Amino acid sequence: MIPLEMRKKLIKPCDNQMNICKQCELLSVSRSTLYYTPSKASDKDLEIMQKLDMLYLEDPTRGTRRMYKELRKFGYNIGRCHVRSLMRIMRLKTVYCLPRNTISDPAKYKFPYLMRNLKIDRPNHVWSLDISYIPMPKRFMYLLAIMDVYSRFIVGWSLSNTLEAEWVVNTLKNL
Repeated sequence: MIPLEMRKKLIKPCDNQMNICKQCELLSVSRSTLYYTPSKASDKDLEIMQKLDMLYLEDPTRGTRRMYKELRKFGYNIGRCHVRSLMRIMRLKTVYCLPRNTISDPAKYKFPYLMRNLKIDRPNHVWSLDISYIPMPKRFMYLLAIMDVYSRFIVGWSLSNTLEAEWVVNTLKNL
């Protein structure tokens, strides 16, 4: 398919044989995109964005509240919502600590690593299994891959839209 910019150039507004509506319809171009002109940021916003960039490099843990207070100290009369929208345009995201959910409980039993001293020297001696997800437009699918460790050959694979143990067991049984 031809890119949108090229299709827009093909439209001739002063064509006597075909009106603009029909041209847009034939080229699959929305008429609103034909008339749209992107707006540019004001000089004041560019100045504020430059200051935001400096403040973010100084301390990326500042959120919109702290950024707005810092900008007030520099004399910019700006609200928090405006700071948020400028940070969104600049794609600045606040860095903050996440909850530490993966810390294991020392009281729980840890299983020993049984393959520590195992020498893998032939195919089909040891298989590994990996489950990962594939992003889709609305959801994601789970991919199960079973791989031979020695030859790195994919022995089997399966796709599912749910992450259930039964799916994994059935895939292993069907090998």
